[in-house]
Amino acid sequence: MGRKFFVGGNWKCNGTTEEVKKIVTTLNEAEVPSEDDVEVVVSPPFVFLPIVKTLLRSDFSIAAQNCWVRKGGAFTGEISVEMLLNLGVPWVILGHSERRLVLNESNDFVGDKVAYAVDQGLNVIACVGETLEQRESGSTMAVVASQTKSIAERVSSWSNIVLAYEPVWAIGTGKVATPSQAQQVHLELRKWLNDNAGAQVAASTRIIYGA
Repeated sequence: MGRKFFVGGNWKCNGTTEEVKKIVTTLNEAEVPSEDDVEVVVSPPFVFLPIVKTLLRSDFSIAAQNCWVRKGGAFTGEISVEMLLNLGVPWVILGHSERRLVLNESNDFVGDKVAYAVDQGLNVIACVGETLEQRESGSTMAVVASQTKSIAERVSSWSNIVLAYEPVWAIGTGKVATPSQAQQVHLELRKWLNDNAGAQVAASTRIIYGA
C-alpha cells in the first residue's frame, strides 16, 4: 500500500507578524512535488493561524500546535477543537515532548486529546519519543509503545493520524538521530501497530521523524 509523503514544520513559540509573512512568502515561492505525492503542513503559533491561512498557498495546510482535551468552556488559555474547526484549521499537533515533559501531559491525557480531536474531524500529528536517559537504558521501544498504546486504546480509526517519532534527546541539544536510529524505531512502531491495531493500520499509517 502506497503512503503519501508527509512534511511538517512546527514553528513552536517563535515569530512576529513580519517574520511570519516572510516565512510564508518563502514557502509560497518554493518548488515542491505535487500535492498528490507530498502533503505539506506548517504549524505556526495560535495567534498567527488566521494570517498564515489567508496568505499560504492552497496546496499547503496548517496545523495548530495543541488543543484542549474536550469541548471548550471555562478553561482559561486553552483552544478548543471546535475553535480550530471554525477557523478552518484541518490539523493539530498533540503529545509533543515539550508538552509531555514541561507541562506534565500524561500518556492518557494525550490519548484523550487525540481521540477527541479525531472524533470531531481534525487530522492529528501525534508525537511519541524517548528521553536520552530512556534511550541509554534500552527502554526506547517500551516508552514509545506505551505512548502509542494510549492512543490506540482510544481511537477507532487511524486514517486521520500521522505518528511523529521525536527522540527527545535530539531536540535543542545539538544531537541528531541518525537515519538508521530513526528508521529502526519506525520499523518497531509499525510492527507494534500491526500486532495491536491491525495490518491495515500498520500499512497505511504514516510515521515521520520530528523534533
